[in-house]
Amino acid sequence: MKIDWTIGRKLTATFGVLLVIQIILGVVAYNGIVRSGRNFNTVTRTIQVNADISGVLTALDDAETGERGYLITGEDSYLEPYQAARKVIDPATRDLREATADNPNQQRRLDMLDPAIATKLAGLEATIDLRKGAGFEVARQAVLTGAGKKAMDDIRKVLADMTDEENALLKKRRAASEAAVRTLVVTIVVGALVAAIFIVVAAVALTRSIARPLGAITKVAQRIAAGDLSGNIAASERTDEMGVMLQAFRKMVENLRRTIADLGEGIAVLTSSASEILAGTTQVAAGASESAAAISETTTTVEEVRQAARLSSEKAKAVADNAQHVAQVSQSGQKAVEENAAGMLNIRKQVESIAQAIIRLSEQSQLIGGITAAVTDLADQSNVLAVNAAIEAARAGEQGKGFAVVAQEIRSLAEQSKQATTQVRALLNDVQKATSAVVMATEQGTKAVEAGVEQSTLAGEAIRALAESTSEATQTAIQIVASSQQQVVGMDQIGTAMQSISQAGTQTAASMRQSETSARNLHELGLKLKQLVAQYQV
Repeated sequence: MKIDWTIGRKLTATFGVLLVIQIILGVVAYNGIVRSGRNFNTVTRTIQVNADISGVLTALDDAETGERGYLITGEDSYLEPYQAARKVIDPATRDLREATADNPNQQRRLDMLDPAIATKLAGLEATIDLRKGAGFEVARQAVLTGAGKKAMDDIRKVLADMTDEENALLKKRRAASEAAVRTLVVTIVVGALVAAIFIVVAAVALTRSIARPLGAITKVAQRIAAGDLSGNIAASERTDEMGVMLQAFRKMVENLRRTIADLGEGIAVLTSSASEILAGTTQVAAGASESAAAISETTTTVEEVRQAARLSSEKAKAVADNAQHVAQVSQSGQKAVEENAAGMLNIRKQVESIAQAIIRLSEQSQLIGGITAAVTDLADQSNVLAVNAAIEAARAGEQGKGFAVVAQEIRSLAEQSKQATTQVRALLNDVQKATSAVVMATEQGTKAVEAGVEQSTLAGEAIRALAESTSEATQTAIQIVASSQQQVVGMDQIGTAMQSISQAGTQTAASMRQSETSARNLHELGLKLKQLVAQYQV
């Protein structure tokens, strides 16, 4: 079964395979590096274990050397190696136990090593104490027992066994590390070669699949660019993008041939039609120019008539404005007379009101005169009463003195009341005289106001008659102005219509000239297209 692969799928598959190869190489390289690192760590740890074993053995030798030096000399300075070794031995054994935690054999040996080291250190300490307390000979006899030598031999044997096992492990781990490195190198080299071979094969296949068809299309396109449409592209059964492009380019060439042939026929028709249009347009353009000149002369005449009509309308409007102004003045005068008459009537009413008020004031003044007479009588009676009271007080003697004082005060008040009454009566006489004078003046003013009202009425009737006459004249002037404005509007409309006709004629002439130019350009374009089509070989 044949599988149709598009160019996109081919490129995707190619880069996908390259990506898979790259991922495989990366995974293998990563695993190899991890294994190498792990082996390197184990080798390093083995070397460190050997160094720790050597450190423990060296520390024990230093302790033994210090013990012997002190045993021989008895000087404390020779104990410095011993004391330094005691500080190092315990940390060194702990480091050994931690470093070999994954090795049961080494842990068992360390279990044997710890008591042997403790025995050795205890023997050294005992010998040093004997040297300090009992002397050299006793300490020498203790050494000659061989217990310390046996403990040291046991320690050396255990450490030697540990060293041998670590050396065996070191050899095995180095071999494994070297094998992992070799495997990693071989895998990377083989993978790179496979990737290179695949890239070469894919490049050749893509070149045959893409470059060759593009070369064929390029050759045909170059011939088309040179004006040769006779080239052709062979039919292809490919269904990918390149096959679709070949079929589309082939159809494009065929359609271009048919288009050029049809375009040649259309250009021939276009050239002949353009010649006929150019001839007709030239004649129409000449007639349009003559019509535009005639319309322009008519427009000038209409413009002069319109100016004369506008001037007449302005004169008539001025007359109408004057008539309206006179009518407004007449109406204002009539209104002023009417307001004057109304004011005179108001004045008459007010004067009558004043006269009535003054009359009432005179009547009230007479009433006040009666009241003052009564007050005068009352004061005379109070005076008589005060005299009688004084007489009765004189008769009473000492007991009537207070009553005499009251009688005196009543007489004094009566005198004051009498004097005030006299003054009020004098003022009332003056007021009555002034009131009589005002009443007479008010009657005269009323008569004058009535005469003014009659004159205002006569003047109002005269102004009203004048206003009616002026209004009729104003209406006539307004009708004249309206008629003149209608004439001006009509002339304006005629002038506007003639201007529009003139503009239309001008535009028509311009359009015809443009049409003539377009027809000439169209004719020239047809000739150029005909020359261009003649360049292609179908």
